Amino acid sequence: MRNDTMRSWWMQTDGAHSALELRDGALPVPGPGQLLVRMHAAGLNRGEFILAHGLHKAGAAKAIGMEGAGEVAQAGAGSRFKAGDRVMGRCGGAFAEFALMDEREALAVPANLSWEQAASVPLVFLVVHDMLVLQGRLRAGEWMLVNGVSSGVGVAAMQLAKALGARVIGTSGSAEKLSRLQAQGLDVGLCTRGADFHDAVMKATADKGVNLVINTVGGTVFAEDIRCMAFQGRLATVGYVDGVLKAEIDLQALHSKRLTLFGVSNKLRSPEQRAEGVPRFVAEVLPALADGRIQPLVDKVFPFEQLEQAKAAMEANRHLGKLVLAMSPA
Repeated sequence: MRNDTMRSWWMQTDGAHSALELRDGALPVPGPGQLLVRMHAAGLNRGEFILAHGLHKAGAAKAIGMEGAGEVAQAGAGSRFKAGDRVMGRCGGAFAEFALMDEREALAVPANLSWEQAASVPLVFLVVHDMLVLQGRLRAGEWMLVNGVSSGVGVAAMQLAKALGARVIGTSGSAEKLSRLQAQGLDVGLCTRGADFHDAVMKATADKGVNLVINTVGGTVFAEDIRCMAFQGRLATVGYVDGVLKAEIDLQALHSKRLTLFGVSNKLRSPEQRAEGVPRFVAEVLPALADGRIQPLVDKVFPFEQLEQAKAAMEANRHLGKLVLAMSPA
């Protein structure tokens, strides 16, 4: 392969199905405010493979991958980074040997993190910081409920909540995953995939309910989440892996308990809006990653050429934490 080309993974969709393809293409050139990063690892995220999330248009082929870590190969004019710097960040087309990263979203990789750990940080932890801190206003001593706590977002939410001094209830269909998470600080694990956790949540919270709900599952648990919320509780919708996009809202509960419902998505945000929360993330979360209070949980690492196997592993839903694609040996 010539020095001005690279390999990257693309996904083609027809509206109902998708296919992955490894392609050769031209090496991108960074413009002002951009970094060309030689990617060492990239994190998989369920949303980019779920057509219902609307991230892919029918008939379109798109370079995929949404977060990763690597070395700066070339920096745009006036950059604070230089060639050789270790960076991690959200970026389009991250499943590639090289990718362009918006410098405003680029984060210096703490020395204690491996490439695989660093690649699992940017998307989920920035989303979790948005949910728990910027919008969720979670405080020490409060209760948080996570539907699907064994997912990448769920695990990161639990880790940040514990670092903030909150208490966490998590649901999962796997008793084994819950046991592993309880060893890492999960306060209450509820083994269920259904909407049947209200009584257990109220018992754990002395009938007060939870202050913040993180719904990674979707519409099947939405009404039950509302039932579990405390006075002035907040509910974040971050995913709908169940494919259920409609749910009943108890307006009386919404009104009387002064509830706040909000969504967490980057789909319609401008680059400026995506970058707004990064300085606070650097100040509030990066130190906990650097000193080991938060340790990214990587379940399995796949070689670059095995994206299809990694996608199948994600769809099998047996992993705990993040699946990562490695572009080069660690």
